[in-house]
Amino acid sequence: MFFAGVIFAFLLSSVLLMVYYFTYFSMESGLEEKMTPFECGFDPLSKMRTPFSTRFFLLVVLFLIFDVEVALLFPVLSAFTSSSSIMILVIVLAFIAILLFGMFHEWNEGALDWVSG
Repeated sequence: MFFAGVIFAFLLSSVLLMVYYFTYFSMESGLEEKMTPFECGFDPLSKMRTPFSTRFFLLVVLFLIFDVEVALLFPVLSAFTSSSSIMILVIVLAFIAILLFGMFHEWNEGALDWVSG
């Protein structure tokens, strides 16, 4: 069984190396533009100190806030498996209600609209 795992790992690494070899783009092929690093929201050929959109920045901050709050819900799953308390359910529902209230408030304020007047 151990040798089957070793052979499988060797074959998988060989296949991945072959895929990398056939899909590698060299810099001499004229694809220098595609090989440059890309920052979201910025033109890679523009000046470095140009101002960026504040709406883009606000949307990123809102995404991070809601993403972290949703990530806080994952430990609740382990709490439900260890005990099925009504108090845990009430707390989770209150947390989700606060999240939804915040999302609807931001939606009503227009912070989630990318194209607004």
